[in-house]
Formats: sequence, C-alpha cells, structure tokens
Amino acid sequence: MFRMLSRAVVGHPWRVIGLWVVAAAIIVGLAPKLTTTSSEVSFLPSHYQSVQAANLQKKAFPQAGTPAVLVVVESKNGRPLTPGDVSVLDRAQRVLAARRIDAVSTVEPAIVSKNGLVGVIPVQMPNAQGQLTTAQTDAVLTIRQDVASLMGGSVLRAGVTGSAATYVDQQKSGTNAAKVVAIATIGLILALLLLIFRSPVIALLPVLAIGVVSQIADGLIASMSEAFGLHIDSTVSTMLIVVLFGVGTDYVLFLMFRYRERLRAGAEAKDAMVEAITRVGPAIATAAGAVIIAFLALTLSSITLFRSLGPALAVAVATTLLAGLTLVPAIVSLLGTRVFWPSRAFQREPEAPRFQAIGSALGRRPGRFAAVSGGVLVALAAAAFSFHPSFTLTSGKTSSTESALYSKVLLRGYAAGAADPTDVYLESTDQTRIPAAALTAFGASLSHVRGVATVAPARVAEHGTVADFRVVLTHPAQSNAAMATVRGPLQGAADRAPAGTRPLIGGITSVYVDLQAAMGHDYALVFPVAAVLILLILALLLRSAVAPWYLMGAVGLGFGGTLGATVLVFQHGTAGLTFILPIVMYLFVVALGTDYNILMVSRLREEARAGQGPHAAAAMAVRHAGPTIASAGLILAGTFASLTLAGGATLTQMGFAISFGIVAAAFVMAMFLTPSLTALIGHRAWWPGHGDQAPTSSAPGAPGATGAPGATGAPGATGAPGAPGRVGPAWAAGRGAGDHAGGDGSPLAGAASGQPADRRAPASRSSDEG
Repeated sequence: MFRMLSRAVVGHPWRVIGLWVVAAAIIVGLAPKLTTTSSEVSFLPSHYQSVQAANLQKKAFPQAGTPAVLVVVESKNGRPLTPGDVSVLDRAQRVLAARRIDAVSTVEPAIVSKNGLVGVIPVQMPNAQGQLTTAQTDAVLTIRQDVASLMGGSVLRAGVTGSAATYVDQQKSGTNAAKVVAIATIGLILALLLLIFRSPVIALLPVLAIGVVSQIADGLIASMSEAFGLHIDSTVSTMLIVVLFGVGTDYVLFLMFRYRERLRAGAEAKDAMVEAITRVGPAIATAAGAVIIAFLALTLSSITLFRSLGPALAVAVATTLLAGLTLVPAIVSLLGTRVFWPSRAFQREPEAPRFQAIGSALGRRPGRFAAVSGGVLVALAAAAFSFHPSFTLTSGKTSSTESALYSKVLLRGYAAGAADPTDVYLESTDQTRIPAAALTAFGASLSHVRGVATVAPARVAEHGTVADFRVVLTHPAQSNAAMATVRGPLQGAADRAPAGTRPLIGGITSVYVDLQAAMGHDYALVFPVAAVLILLILALLLRSAVAPWYLMGAVGLGFGGTLGATVLVFQHGTAGLTFILPIVMYLFVVALGTDYNILMVSRLREEARAGQGPHAAAAMAVRHAGPTIASAGLILAGTFASLTLAGGATLTQMGFAISFGIVAAAFVMAMFLTPSLTALIGHRAWWPGHGDQAPTSSAPGAPGATGAPGATGAPGATGAPGAPGRVGPAWAAGRGAGDHAGGDGSPLAGAASGQPADRRAPASRSSDEG
C-alpha cells in the first residue's frame, strides 16, 4: 500500500499539491467560525444536578440569576465609602440603567458592604453562561467605558468583574496567547530544523506545509463542531497550533531522515523518496494511529469537553498524517536534493559518537540502565498520589486583567463566595404553590449550615411553584472547602426539603462537584480503553504477546512520573491542578510515548533480524535510531513547552506536563528503558511471532534476499547505483529499489529510522543523526 502511495505521489507531485490547494480553498471557504466556550456547566450531561438546576432557573426566573456583570467600587485611599461616595455610586447606577444597553436586562440598585469598603452595582444579563454573543461582549465593553467616565475626577476607582467580564478578558488573553504560542512554536521549529539540517529550505518546509494543513484542520473541526453540536473549550485553538506543528514536524523529520539516508546509500532523488515513504510510512501511520485512537477514546467520556476535544485533536492528527505522506513528499520530490541547500552534509555519513557510546554502554549493562531509568520514573510517580484537581477553567488566569483584579477587591467587603453564590431551588412536585411558612423554615435550616455565610430570603417565581435561595459560602466558589460544603452539609440540608418539593443545588460550585464525580467515571473508563486499544496496536504491529506489555508498562511509568513532576512544580501553594490535566496528559504521553517506542523497537527488531544478539541489537538500535528520536522529541517537547507562554494556569500546566512527558518518553523510555528491557528479556520478547528471527524465504545471495552478503546490486536490492536488473526508476513502475527489503513482506521491516537489514557491516551503516 505504501509503495503504491509513494509512486503516485512522487510520479505526480503537481497533482498532489493541486489537490491540497483545492481542498484548502473549499474547506476553508465553506467552514463556519469555530466557536468556543469556557462555561463548565456546558460540559456536563443533563442528568447532573447542577445542569438540572440551571435549566430550572432559566424556566422559572428567565430574567434573573447570578449577575453576569459586577461593577465594583472602592475608595482610592482604601477607607470606607462616605455618604458622598455612595451618592456618586447611586448616580452611576441610574445613568447605567437609563442607557438601556443592549443585552442588559436589569441594572440593580447599588449595594455597599457591611464594612463600607466596597460598593457594587449588579448587572443582569440573561443567558450569559458560556459563549457570549457579540451584543453581550459589546455590553461589557460599554459598561467599562461608562464606568470609567462616571468615576473620572472622583476619589473612587471602579472596575468590572463577574462571569461575563471574565469571559471577555479570557477571550482577549486567549487570542493574544494563541499569537504568542504560534510565534514561539514556529520560531523554535525553524531554529531546531536549521540546527539539525543546516538548510533554510528544509526548515521552512514543514512550517509552510503545516500552515496550510492547519487551515484545513481548523475548517474541518469547525464544520464537525457545528454539525454535531460539540462544545469546544476555549483552550483548544491554542492546543491545535502546538499539536499540528509539533506532531507534523515530527512526521516530517521521520520522513526526511529516511530520505537523506537513502540518498547517502546512492539512490536517485525520486527513488530515495519512494523508498523513504515505503519504509518509514508504516511507522508514521502506526504512530499516528495510536495517537488518533487515544484521542478518540475521549468520546467515551461523560464530560462534553472531552467528547469534543478528542475528535478535534484526532482530526488534526489525521490531517497532519495525510500531509506528511503526500503533500510534503510531493514538494520534496520536486525540489530533489535542493531541499538540503546550501548544506552538503546529506552526502556524508555522520559518526554519531555520543549515541554509539550510549548504545555500547547499554548493550554491556542493560540491567543497570533499566534500573536507573525505571527508578527515576518510579520516584517521580510517587508524588502523583498527592494530586488535587481544580475544577475551574478560568482560575489562575493572569492577575493583570480587570476582572481578576476587581474580583479580589470584592473580597475586601464580601464573603469569598459572594462573586459566585450558590442557589438552592425548591420545586413543587405537584405544581401547587409552596407555603410561605415552609419556605421560611427551609431558609433558616440552610443558614445554619457550616460553611454558609448568608442566605437571602426566598425569591418565589410568579406561579409560586419554584423558589430560589441565594446562598453565599464562606470560601471561594472553586475551592475544595466550598465543594466540600456543597457536597456534604448543604446537600444534607437540601435533602430535608419540605414535603411535596424537590431540591436542586445550582451555581458554579455545584458544577465543580458534578465535574469531580464525572471525572471519577472517566478515569475508570477512558484510561483503560485507551490503554487496551494501544496495546492491541502494538501486538499487531510487533506480532508479539510479550513486548506490548512491558512497552505499555514503561509508558505508564512515564505517565506517573510526569504527573508527579507536575505536582511537585505547580501544586504547592495552590488549590490544585486543572482537572483536565490527567486525561489530556495521559493521552499525549501514552500516545506519543508509544510513537517513540514504536520507532525504537522497530529498529531493534531490524537489527535482530540482521543477525545481532539481544544485547548487540539494543546497542545498535540506540546508535542508529537514537538521533532521530532525540531530534523529534526535542522539537515536540519544545513546541508543547511554548504553551507555558500563554499566561493561564491551565495551558501553563498542560504545556509543562506534556513537554516533560515527551522528554521522558524520548530520552528515558525509548532511549534507555525500552531497549534495556528488550535486551534483558531477549528472544522471549518476540514470542510467539519470533519477529527477531531473520527471514528464511530467500536463499543467501538470491535476488532480493535480505541479510545476504553481496545482496547489494542484486535485482531489486537497495543502494547500488546502476545496479544490475534495474529496469526503470522505482517511482515510475513495477519493481524498484528495495522492493524485497524485509524479506518476509512485513510492512515494518525497515520502518524504524536507519538502514534496512541487508546492509550488515557496521562500518557501512547509516545513522540518522543530522
């Protein structure tokens, strides 16, 4: 299949490029705008209590709810507000109300805290949860402009906070973050590719190609999101940049290392590209398949955020894979060896002394390498048991935004939960009016709950069948203490509702409680399913029932070590790490860690098939595949590390965790742990398929036989310029260079970076080092 694909791409490069251009124009031109949300309640299924409470609020109190905008006022000297200051505050409220700002339903009367330090003008904005409309966003900006004008020249300073204002600030910072991440990612890729290949052409190649691919992927994701009603988190756009450029550059690296290797073996440019796709294509496709399957496992999640995130990232990786096997080879086949301009290093064989030394040491003492590398990961994994999740996607954003600054000012006069109060609803089960005495008694019981600061009098719907008790907690809404209050004593008090009524607890803290319950379900389902699917891929790939288990065990250690390192770096002094971190990190670390293991084990098997013993095969695999894995891991880790420049806690934690996990996967698991374990287990690692045994289907020296001295130059053999028996270029017809490589027809023979098994002399082997 890959040989047919390679001949079609290399034989008709302009057609391939034209198809990509046409596809980009159609998809980008017809795709809707990708909309995102940061509302946690929109990520939960309808059977959760917080969602049912939100739906009841919209039905019974359509014009009410938690104020989406809070105008917070304080004195510049930090003293309590004077009667004159309160007059200024009241006048500002009247002016805002008289403006009749579009998308604003009510500007409520100004209130002053009991200690007199803070004044607040609550502003109601219906349906302001999650994605705001343009009118709602404009309303927030208008209120900010008016408040600044009204307070000008007074001794007061004011700012706007609340959920709607936080969303506006988040969108602005998110847009800026995406620009910063894109610049940092592209700059890093250019610098590293220049360092590896010493050619501006090859450095620009993946950037330009993936730039086109990213537009196609964005269009496909937006269309999919609109068609299936997916809730895309506001961080996805930034993550897509990193996934596309990071993973895409890795695939280009795998291809270009093999292309350069075939050129060094003496192949013509087009034949070299055919062989590169044929040999490394299965490894790239399998690696991408593992990533895609891991992402698609998220569709089993009970949280719509993950069910949307998985397909979005899977589409991005699938599009990148297709480009890596078609668009990039088509461009390179047109450029030929000019792709390496002005460097001539592709013509010379590098010595790779560092990786040769590492490989030799590992081959001599695999037990020591396994113990040290595994021990480091185990030690870090111990810290993972102290992981505490934080269930807000907006906490930890940069404190310089107006909404963040004035949410802190609000705390000077009100309880920590005042900005995001909890609502306890009572709904009549027989549609009769709830008695006033029952409401009074129920409100009194709520006020005696530990962790509750205040309970407002019941607000009763017009028909009298629904009542709302506004409850302010003593702790911040997103804190573990607030969640414990809602989950425990407040839920217990609500369950003692009057006869004939049904209680529902709403508000953001209730959402966090439900998210925590949903995450427990997902940890128990998504993790095992993703692991089993990747295990099956490895078993089919390696034809072994043994190797996949210790490979997945190594990747599992990498996951634990990565989570532990993230806990040690970020969790101290905070409420916890973002709740989405373990699943996203698990999928990236497991899937991408498997990629590098696939490349290393494929090369290791190739060395074993060439006649090397287990220890020698491990040493040679590290020597020859090590440079490719190190380069790819460095680029991918660097691109994910650029997420730490985004300025928000969620992306900063994810950027560190994923980049650390990739470093662990490339430089600890694939480089040391996997080859050392394979060397220790020996031939049993390949049971029952015995994939390490040399093929016996062809006699030594026969045409096309692998592993035979003197095979080079035989009909169909690789590497000999002007080889007898070659009847035409490999990209044009029938049989070409390397048609018989691998001997048994296995698509993985030679799939790892490095030379095919028929070049046995170590002195003539090609390393993948740049």
